Amino acid sequence: MQLNIPLKIAGMGRYLPVRIIENPELETLYGLRPGWVEHHNGVRERRRATTETNSSMGAAAATEALAAANMQISDIDLILNASGSAEQAIPDTGALIQRALGVGDSGIPCMSVHATCLSFLAALDLCASFLAAGRYRHILVVSSEISSVGLNPAEPESATLLGDGAAAAVITRAGVGEASALHHALFRTYGKGADHTAVRGGGTRRHPSLPITSAEDNYFHMDGPAVLRLVRTYVDGFLEELYPGLSTGLVNIDAVVPHQASKVGLRMLGRFGWPDAKVLRTLDWLGNCIAASVPATLYEGVADGRICRGDKVLLVGTGAGLSMGGLVLTY
Repeated sequence: MQLNIPLKIAGMGRYLPVRIIENPELETLYGLRPGWVEHHNGVRERRRATTETNSSMGAAAATEALAAANMQISDIDLILNASGSAEQAIPDTGALIQRALGVGDSGIPCMSVHATCLSFLAALDLCASFLAAGRYRHILVVSSEISSVGLNPAEPESATLLGDGAAAAVITRAGVGEASALHHALFRTYGKGADHTAVRGGGTRRHPSLPITSAEDNYFHMDGPAVLRLVRTYVDGFLEELYPGLSTGLVNIDAVVPHQASKVGLRMLGRFGWPDAKVLRTLDWLGNCIAASVPATLYEGVADGRICRGDKVLLVGTGAGLSMGGLVLTY
């Protein structure tokens, strides 16, 4: 859908846990042969939270984002937690991030946008509507993920793929004369793939107190081949609907920031004729950080100069559901 809403990413921040887990440690833990993880997943290392929490990591990333935007937390009039993992069931993690930022008495409204790996993209889409309506002026979006607590040792493909981390962005309305804008946005969900990527526990159907709930219900499950088959069914049509020409080339896109889903998922982008040099990757050293993957990778692109003001950027990915999402914006 074409929007052309003046939206600006005014500043970004990122927090990575101190502990780095390299492949040999996991290969020993899961009884895998040396080199198995990088060969299958394309990941060399990933971060694991130790003393960190979702809210502490999110607050650290948010503090950097505010500084980059030359703003104070008092300038923010909405905090959106855009994460696939929650620190606890209640309250919303947004309230915990607010408290961790030291403004627990500020009254700044907090809420969550939860679309698993697409949460950051969905939050930007929501920000565009809020800004266009004049509802809010300065929005803090935070994606903070700790996947390591729910890894299934019986599924080494995902247990070695996922990493922990957080990223944040300050979103404002672009000023007069600024090119920054959200041009296109599209989301599609195919619920027939809901069981392909799931954590069955933690809700009302398999609550921890129920006798039917097993320990495995609280682990992350992903059937990667089934997800890829479903994505291949719909992806060409999705890309063409998002931005005509994307299924066969990058048109006038300067950089692609994909969700760092997997080695195979990133490799599949080549079938669309997208030049490899324009596709940003952090999978090899951060792993798949759920919703934090896209903003953490966007942060990297801005920091190393591969994404500059005025560049047209594609943010795209998939999430549990199965959901597909994409945004085209001018940074």
